[in-house]
Amino acid sequence: MALQAGIAAIAAWLLSHELTGNPNPVFAPLAAVGTLAVSVGQRVRRIVELVVGVALGVLVGSALLSVIGTGPWQLGLVVVLSILTAFALSSRAAVVIQTASTAVLITTLGQQTTNVELTRFVDALLGGAVALATAILLPVNPLRVVRRAAGPALRTLVEQLTETAEALCERDIERAILARTRLRGNQEELRVLREAVAGAREVTRLSPLSWRYRHGVLSHYARTAEPLERAMGSSGTLIRRAVTVIEDKEPVPAAMIDAVRGLAEAVRTLHDEFAARSEPHEAQAKALQAVHRAGAAYKNDIGFSGTVVLAQIRTTASDLLVASGLSQADANQRVRCAFGGLPDPS
Repeated sequence: MALQAGIAAIAAWLLSHELTGNPNPVFAPLAAVGTLAVSVGQRVRRIVELVVGVALGVLVGSALLSVIGTGPWQLGLVVVLSILTAFALSSRAAVVIQTASTAVLITTLGQQTTNVELTRFVDALLGGAVALATAILLPVNPLRVVRRAAGPALRTLVEQLTETAEALCERDIERAILARTRLRGNQEELRVLREAVAGAREVTRLSPLSWRYRHGVLSHYARTAEPLERAMGSSGTLIRRAVTVIEDKEPVPAAMIDAVRGLAEAVRTLHDEFAARSEPHEAQAKALQAVHRAGAAYKNDIGFSGTVVLAQIRTTASDLLVASGLSQADANQRVRCAFGGLPDPS
């Protein structure tokens, strides 16, 4: 990323200097670096927002400058009208910011600097184009980006399921509540994972150097994002009900604790197998083992919340199987067989 930004800044400065004759171009390298600084999967959109925002700012600022002149109150009016115009056409924050800043620049410098409107617009185009070219010719490794993003989300799920199993074993209500709270705070990790997967897809579409990543482990991670988010939600319900099991002093058979631990181990193995670029067969087996233990626990004397915990183990395991590459129908069928003690159809 640092190398990309440095090269893009140099290229944008040189292009702006040579094409527009600007002796000290500033906005072109700023636009290039700013485009590369956003999340990988948003760079094309960032370029569009940059150009649209600058165009709107040039339009509004130039129109008002010729009518009301310059001055402090004129500047304030230009900013207000620029933002309102941008909001009317787009709710994207980047468009609004670029529109307002460009209008301010034109209002304050338009009288002292010739062709400031054209220079600003050309620099926006140059900076965005250089950033896109740099991302294509010097792409980041999409696998590294996705692995870095997936790790925290998967580790959070593993840790909180493990904590829940220990809380059930010890009937430690505080430990279970803490696990519930920590899992609720994983939305940012899931957002980062979704953006990383989208970014990896963008890189593999745009850059020939990354086409080899389109399939294999990257496709595993791409499939993982949505079912992993569902697994997080199911696990959240599981942990909430585990808290109730402890509060209501419901029976906690050993098989239930083993099932939750097994689910955590399945998530850990899924992550390890993806990182090793191997097919997640072991993770699938461990998820089904967890479901089998849940089925054994269901035959014991358990309370209402306990049955919900077991149901969520089934649901979470199904989501993990989908994340591993199975179809939803196949995952559901295997989970039903494992829960009922029937042989795995595979």
